Amino acid sequence: MESDKTVLVTVILRHDQSKNLDEIMSYLQETGFYREFPPEGSELVSWVVAMSFGFIIQLRVEPSALRTLNRFIEQKAWGAFHYEVYPAYDFEPIAKKFKEE
Repeated sequence: MESDKTVLVTVILRHDQSKNLDEIMSYLQETGFYREFPPEGSELVSWVVAMSFGFIIQLRVEPSALRTLNRFIEQKAWGAFHYEVYPAYDFEPIAKKFKEE
């Protein structure tokens, strides 16, 4: 997926702490979250676990696939996680330019 034709999106999935891990895992298995993630039109860039928090995931997403990503989260992750989504861009080349100046 070409980065100039995609949007970088950070997805924060916070564990629903009203459920224990077995309940969360059972729900995610039932919905197919792990099996089907990331949804079509999205490319996984990074997926880390923040202990006692949940997941911090970065995706490259085709603009036309933003709705697909949103619907995927609503259908497959709600009930296991509370979520936030942040569009972003790669600041590394900009920071490198500032450093060189």
